[in-house]
Amino acid sequence: MASSVFSLASATPSASLSSHDIEKISSQGKLNLRNTSLCFKKEKNNPFMKTKSFGRISMVVASNVSRFEGITMAPPDPILGVSEAFKADNHELKLNLGVGAYRTEELQPYVLDVVKKADKLLLEKGENREYLPIEGLAAFNKVTADLLFGADNPVIKQQRVATVQGLSGTGSLRLAAALIERYFPRGEVLISSPTWGNHKNIFNDAKVPWSEYRYYDPKTVGLDFEGMIADIKAAPEGSFILLHGCAHNPTGIDPTPEQWEIIADVIQEKNHIPFFDIAYQGFASGSLDADAASVRMFVARGMEVIAAQSYSKNLGLYAERIGAINVVCSSPDAAARVKSQLKRIARPMYSNPPVHGARIVANIVGDAALFKEWNAEMEMMAGRIKNVRHKLFDSLSSKDKSGKDWSFVLKQIGMFSFTGLNKAQCDNMTNKWHVYMTKDGRISLAGLSLAKCEYLAGAIIDSYHNVS
Repeated sequence: MASSVFSLASATPSASLSSHDIEKISSQGKLNLRNTSLCFKKEKNNPFMKTKSFGRISMVVASNVSRFEGITMAPPDPILGVSEAFKADNHELKLNLGVGAYRTEELQPYVLDVVKKADKLLLEKGENREYLPIEGLAAFNKVTADLLFGADNPVIKQQRVATVQGLSGTGSLRLAAALIERYFPRGEVLISSPTWGNHKNIFNDAKVPWSEYRYYDPKTVGLDFEGMIADIKAAPEGSFILLHGCAHNPTGIDPTPEQWEIIADVIQEKNHIPFFDIAYQGFASGSLDADAASVRMFVARGMEVIAAQSYSKNLGLYAERIGAINVVCSSPDAAARVKSQLKRIARPMYSNPPVHGARIVANIVGDAALFKEWNAEMEMMAGRIKNVRHKLFDSLSSKDKSGKDWSFVLKQIGMFSFTGLNKAQCDNMTNKWHVYMTKDGRISLAGLSLAKCEYLAGAIIDSYHNVS
């Protein structure tokens, strides 16, 4: 706190000023009392004064100007800010379709039964809360790599995968970004247009340059496959191509198996490095294996691959921050070195990861009965979202008499649907209909119930046709 010291002559050797004296001084313009605090001390107690006269008084004026005055207010998060606005709305028909979190048909948060059982078992075991190693829980790292690549995959058996537990998907991506920044100084990441809102933040913070490849075609509300391929071909050789392994966020538009093969051809030809973000394995289709098919196909071609994982959606472990970063290397030696450097990056960043979520995942996957139950619950959650998707399509088709083709809703997959609405139309959805969503037109079907599909369809049709 900055301070200034003033010495004022007193009529008598006193250690205080009357209120009349202070008002007189202030009125003469000698002292601005606004936003200040005053402290009066006898000079012998004041280290700032050099003279020893007891007939003088020191007055300290402490300024309230902050050293952090130059820091500006950050804008609200475009996704999490939606929930804050939703909470402030008291309308009975309001809908929160902004955040990608699963809800029941009653639109309530859902804790998986298998997670409750795993929690109970952990409590009964009474395991300690000691620090994990920097790379995380060994049992978790094994099962998460097995789930993604397949336990019998040669890259697993040959120990060519460097796996480090991360702070969910975001933290795992951030570790990989730091690795790229440190060891690929000319490396550039290509991300889809559009993509998950936090991707750009992650690479910006890691000081990794990025550019975009075409992905979404607004004319068809589908995949711009030709544009995607052209942009990947045009990227500098050795670029990192960020791919959504399944259930693309925000569009819900995935390449077909045949298109994935062509994407892999181009990446291989250009000596690019595929970088997968896997946030919805098992949650998109209901099958862990089907949702990992794209990653496994690239690995089967002998390519070196980076893959980030998250268990927020498929196990509902949002607050546990449990995920992993995997780097598939050409040799066990390279994998060991990469792992050592990922640990080196993690150490000053957060030291070591949390244990609870890691134990839940390891125990569920490692127990045949719990694993079977988890698969059944994933199928149930994915099935509910599929039912909502079909109901929304039916409602749109029956209520809209314009002849517009809404079939893109059915062609998309996962928890999101990209409506094709622009910002002004999204504003109308919120201001008139109390439907809260991101301004890029994405809605989370996981936050929608069958009972609310008719209402949502009416809001979309009105916004699409009546707002330019």
